[in-house]
Amino acid sequence: MTDDNPVLEVRDVTKSYGGTKALDDISLSVNRGEFVALIGANGAGKTTLLQLLVGLFAPDSGSISVLGHDLRHHTSRALSGIGVVFQQPTLDLELSIRANLNYHSDLHGMPRSVARERIAWGLERFGLSDRTREKARILSGGNRRRVELARALLHKPSVLLMDEATVGLDPGSRQDILNDIDDLTKSDGIGVLWTSHLVDEVARADRLIVLRRGRIVFEGPPDQLWATDENTDPSTILIQLMGAVETVVGDPTAETDIGSAD
Repeated sequence: MTDDNPVLEVRDVTKSYGGTKALDDISLSVNRGEFVALIGANGAGKTTLLQLLVGLFAPDSGSISVLGHDLRHHTSRALSGIGVVFQQPTLDLELSIRANLNYHSDLHGMPRSVARERIAWGLERFGLSDRTREKARILSGGNRRRVELARALLHKPSVLLMDEATVGLDPGSRQDILNDIDDLTKSDGIGVLWTSHLVDEVARADRLIVLRRGRIVFEGPPDQLWATDENTDPSTILIQLMGAVETVVGDPTAETDIGSAD
């Protein structure tokens, strides 16, 4: 249930590399309990935006705030409100599920008593309580993602960044992860910013944002975009709007091809 109370705000952000603007004066927000999907072809600026959101780089102009804390001036407070699941797997495959989670809680300086409680909650939430001693290496792709989700939520963030988090997963696992995200927004009030190139994923969002060459070219409910041309399927509408070529949106193996990567 969204409440128009932003947990993440991006205001008038511009970021350039050399003479190329990766992001050109963009503004967006994620409200508490809202599922926002971000889509764009390679080179659109998705990766640049996520790098800014997690503090890897600073914008050339504009501001980013999390729970009202400016990321540039109150970095630790802002970042403490963010959980992230990256596109590339980041678990230590030789460690057990519990050891991976313990390591992350130590990095956050969580007291062991709090960590035990939060880890137990995450394991139960994602159906992993009976597998805590198993090494991450033997887990399926879907269960590895669930461990990463549990890890991202250990410190109780208010906003969750999901960066192409279902890449490489089978359709059933993709739907399970999406169901988990739906539940987190509805029952826990977490705001989610989800990047994807799959129509069936972004269609489930409360709000869809389409990036093209560093600028937002559409923002609104997915149905609002589909309604712009009821005789054209959603995949084609998105491809045309993104300016993508040689792309089949909805195919998990497809890659967009529109200049340089993000």
